[in-house]
Amino acid sequence: TVRSNARNTIMGELKDKAKGIANELAGNAKQASADPATRAEGHAQERKGEAQNLKGTIKGALGDKI
Repeated sequence: TVRSNARNTIMGELKDKAKGIANELAGNAKQASADPATRAEGHAQERKGEAQNLKGTIKGALGDKI
């Protein structure tokens, strides 16, 4: 049904945004490490979080169109 699809879209949007924020925070924490490999991993994880957050934003903007 339309209502169920809208709810799934909203939940998908929120889930992607929450995962994105968590990855950004973890990435930022790793970037504070003294170990260069850990800092690089943190940078990559932060970028992954930004991409997940963007995915959630796009899902929200498109709504039922996806």
